[in-house]
Amino acid sequence: MTTLFDPITLGDIEAPNRILMAPLTRTRATPEHVPTELMIEYYRQRASAGLILSEATGISAQGLGWPSAPGLWSEEQVEAWKPVTAAVHEAGGLIVAQLWHMGRLARPDVNGLQPVSSSVSRAPYHDPDKNPYGEARAATLDDIRQTLDDYATASRNALRAGFDGVQVHSANGYFIDQFIRDGVNKRDDEYGGTPENRIRLMREVMERVIAEVGAGRTSIRLSPNGESQGADDSDPANVFVPAAKALNDLGIGFLELREIAENGTFGSTDVPKLSPQIREVFKRPLVLNQDYTLEAAQADLDSGLADAVSWGRLFIANPDLPERFRTGAALNEPNPKTFYIPGPVGYIDYPALPDAKAA
Repeated sequence: MTTLFDPITLGDIEAPNRILMAPLTRTRATPEHVPTELMIEYYRQRASAGLILSEATGISAQGLGWPSAPGLWSEEQVEAWKPVTAAVHEAGGLIVAQLWHMGRLARPDVNGLQPVSSSVSRAPYHDPDKNPYGEARAATLDDIRQTLDDYATASRNALRAGFDGVQVHSANGYFIDQFIRDGVNKRDDEYGGTPENRIRLMREVMERVIAEVGAGRTSIRLSPNGESQGADDSDPANVFVPAAKALNDLGIGFLELREIAENGTFGSTDVPKLSPQIREVFKRPLVLNQDYTLEAAQADLDSGLADAVSWGRLFIANPDLPERFRTGAALNEPNPKTFYIPGPVGYIDYPALPDAKAA
């Protein structure tokens, strides 16, 4: 029987176990989006993950409008990522860069630019009177061509910075997701309307990334069920199942799905999960994410639904999560109040097992 502690081949990446670290925005970069020394220790501590999926990392100034999130478009950023990836490798780990274009969620107060999206729209915010998101303009064909070039450049930079591959962030209501979902995409050109047109940008981005790093070192994250940051779809199976089939045909290393449930702890929905339908058309490694216990993860491996599972918040609080799972040790509780603050607190000060036992 396959277990979470068994190795897995993810395209060209040989992961030592199936307990992956999910991408996690942590805002410890500089205001200029350059990685910091704190990030070296943070990622080094978590190198026992089968594979680390880095925090969302901007491909351009246009696409990154979040305070103190890192980028991969400048030489300074590339050089600052090098000691991060080196630390992970020296600790025996693997790490891929998650590439990010925020679309209409890129805040003008951060990058000083009007956001772009599939169509003219403004993302919602929990307090409408303090909404930091600007009204996005519809991306022109030139904008799309520039974005494809930016993904290619960031992919090359990821390899130069020492990453083992690239994951494209196509989930959670960001730029590519804004093209996929008909709740946001109101275009009437070749990037709008039919499901085939709405997944066109995703496919073209993946083709450009594959050309730079190879299909076996390319992956993608989707969030196929339920609303996310104002982005929704009237018939998600109609667009996300064909998207998964297209990704399978491209030969990518793996597909990660963030799926929320009715009783989810980080978003909830009554829209059914699409992983069973996606599993039918995506025959390559499938990684599932969101609210998994160790037992539920093993059950989805046993059924063949998943090949690996990624954890986010538990990896924040437990840098040695695979060992805690293996030994049945108690888990540290994550503190959401320190997820996005600057500095080491709630970032590199969660105890590993020896320290936890001593305490």
